[in-house]
Amino acid sequence: MELEYKKTRQGYVDGLKELAGELPDMVVLDADVAKATQTFEFEALHPDRFFNCGVQEQNMLSVAAGLSLEGMIPFASTFGVFATCRAGDQLRNSIAYPNLNVKIGATHCGITTGGDGASHQSNEDIAIVRSFPNMTILVPGDYEEAKLATKAAARAAGPFYLRFGRDAYPVIPEIHGAFEIGKAKVIRIGKDIAIISTGILVSEAIQAANDLEAQGISVHLIHMPTVKPMDKEAIVEAAQRTKGIVTIEEHSVIGGLGEGVAGIVSQEHPTKVLRIGMQDVFGESGQAQELLDKFGLRAKNVIEAAKKILG
Repeated sequence: MELEYKKTRQGYVDGLKELAGELPDMVVLDADVAKATQTFEFEALHPDRFFNCGVQEQNMLSVAAGLSLEGMIPFASTFGVFATCRAGDQLRNSIAYPNLNVKIGATHCGITTGGDGASHQSNEDIAIVRSFPNMTILVPGDYEEAKLATKAAARAAGPFYLRFGRDAYPVIPEIHGAFEIGKAKVIRIGKDIAIISTGILVSEAIQAANDLEAQGISVHLIHMPTVKPMDKEAIVEAAQRTKGIVTIEEHSVIGGLGEGVAGIVSQEHPTKVLRIGMQDVFGESGQAQELLDKFGLRAKNVIEAAKKILG
């Protein structure tokens, strides 16, 4: 069956548009990149609930903090690298520290930001935000889950970081259905090797699982749309059921999904964990698919790691 491709950032904005009628106190902010984040579509429908703060991300997060203190539900939208690196001080001290009800809609995250190059490819953003107390991090796997994650964040209290990409990615029916913050989605149960993915690389994880099972290897497959807090129970069960875990993420192996999984199993049920991700390097300009190949973020890399664990 031919895969359908849609943008996760479009799922974000479509979620906001659907929420507008339900949540009259919800507002959307942008840092002069509304055409890129897609929030110009929300602006067209609700101009009185949209604020373009200009190319000043630090100020935008401060404005969002102030709006939340007045009872609003602000969604502050910009590229992930700007939300976390440029405006890290405001994210930490004005939003996370006072535990305010601000939602960060971060687009253009990961290596698949492509031609914009290393300066715009936020492969460190999860690591930064995971280290801030009070923050919840959602990393949806496709368009539909992005919409569900946006709605879940809007209805939950506290600061959220929602991570979206630039490109169009496969729509994955296996991860649809109810979205519960903090809960993993167990796609299939197996006994030989566990594969845990987050974000758009769920499609590579599924492909790896299919190929391994065609070779007679039983795969326990988990998609992790909430990276903080992680679903400890699902991770420990995966460790108990199998001979080891392979993680795959479009992010640095430092501070992301893989490190979080390794930290949990080291305390709860020690087992081998191999991490597929950006190996402590910056990205570079190129087509998204070329970069996934170059930096080893593919199903074949998961398969190699799985076979290494299995010997």
